[in-house]
Amino acid sequence: MAKKGKRPRDIVLECSVCGNRNYVTGRSAQQPIKKLSLQKHCRKCRKHTAHKESK
Repeated sequence: MAKKGKRPRDIVLECSVCGNRNYVTGRSAQQPIKKLSLQKHCRKCRKHTAHKESK
C-alpha cells in the first residue's frame, strides 16, 4: 500500500539560452517556493546550460 502524504509537484525545466523545454521533474511540496535552476544538457544547444523552472 502506498504511503499517504504530500505528492511531489511536477515542474517543467526550460533552457535559459534557447528557451527549449527539455525536462520534466518533480519536487517536494514541502520545499520553499523558489524557482529551481539546474545545469542540464540541452539537445538543441548541444551543451550544458542552466535550465530554470517555467510555468
